[in-house]
Amino acid sequence: MTVSRNIPIDRAVAMLSSIKEFQNLHPKDVEMAATVCQWYRYEIDNEIVRYRDKSNSVFFIVQGEVRVMYHSVSGQEVILCDLSAGEMFGELTALDGCPRSATAIAKTSVLLASMSAEDFCNLIYSNRKIAEIILKRLTGQIRRLTERIYDYSTMTVRSRIQAELLRFAKNHMNSANTAIISPAPTQTEIANLVSTHREAVSRELNELARNKLIKRQKHDLHILDIEKLSQMVSDARGGL
Repeated sequence: MTVSRNIPIDRAVAMLSSIKEFQNLHPKDVEMAATVCQWYRYEIDNEIVRYRDKSNSVFFIVQGEVRVMYHSVSGQEVILCDLSAGEMFGELTALDGCPRSATAIAKTSVLLASMSAEDFCNLIYSNRKIAEIILKRLTGQIRRLTERIYDYSTMTVRSRIQAELLRFAKNHMNSANTAIISPAPTQTEIANLVSTHREAVSRELNELARNKLIKRQKHDLHILDIEKLSQMVSDARGGL
């Protein structure tokens, strides 16, 4: 990890304006946030925060990607999500003061803005617009987690793999009904996202390829029919 110091305030404001939660704020509000941020560069595979540690800063991803995950008692890696530029993480510990609920590592070289828990809470309490944005973010997280719990509780492994591919596809659409995921997640990564093993993922990807729903090409994964994949996932969820 290296610390990036002395970033001019105008550049800091411009970079923070790319964060989703700050995009609709008045420039003065973004400047208020920028004045209390420190800037850090992490290289690939560097650990940013560790599960159960007591650090409490909030991080804003300006460049690169971060993986949020933890390991089970048996040592199995469980991937919670991958976050890209424009996202934030660490706000739960900043708000409730509890230890970190997951580990975050740099999936690529990343540039992060870091804000202390005290400054983050002061920002929320002093600005109704920011408070509203953070509340909506937290409710969105609850809705996504509810969906995942439902998937794990009611769906087969095959359907969970399909649902995860659909989530990827919706973030990488290149037309109304197709997507290109580049680079494609590895079979092990998909397995760790849906709590299964690599062999199950390999079988399902081969089946989807035979049915012309996906195509693997070099380092990319093409989703060829998002509508049909969506219908399969919806059917597995009982039409929900």
